[in-house]
Amino acid sequence: MDAYMVTFQEHGDERGMLVALEYEKECPFPIKRVYYMYDTKEKVRRGYHAHRNLQQLLICVNGSCKIHLDDGEETKEIILDTPQKGLYLGNGIWREMYDFTPGTVLMSLASELYDETDYIRDYQQFIEEKKKNL
Repeated sequence: MDAYMVTFQEHGDERGMLVALEYEKECPFPIKRVYYMYDTKEKVRRGYHAHRNLQQLLICVNGSCKIHLDDGEETKEIILDTPQKGLYLGNGIWREMYDFTPGTVLMSLASELYDETDYIRDYQQFIEEKKKNL
């Protein structure tokens, strides 16, 4: 599964902390889009899709949430609960985000601009496409 945790270098002192993200250092792709989720209601799951081409770096900048990952052969559950780490997701991975704590902000750095044709929103279609590409 093309998914792994990335630890960011922290800079700080008695005033507080700072994390800087740079292409080819912390982020393995040029960033073309940034978005974030917040005020996610209790017991709500988000995502329910995979991408054909897009890569992402997910960072929980506040609070925590869980990420369910599925590449058609293997599944993983990841907890994001610190702004010092991010979850890299390559393409072809089904994702669902859930168990958001109050105040959670989940930011996504994306390798591509929004393109609806890049999304696979039906799980059975995702499995079929994965079988064809094996």
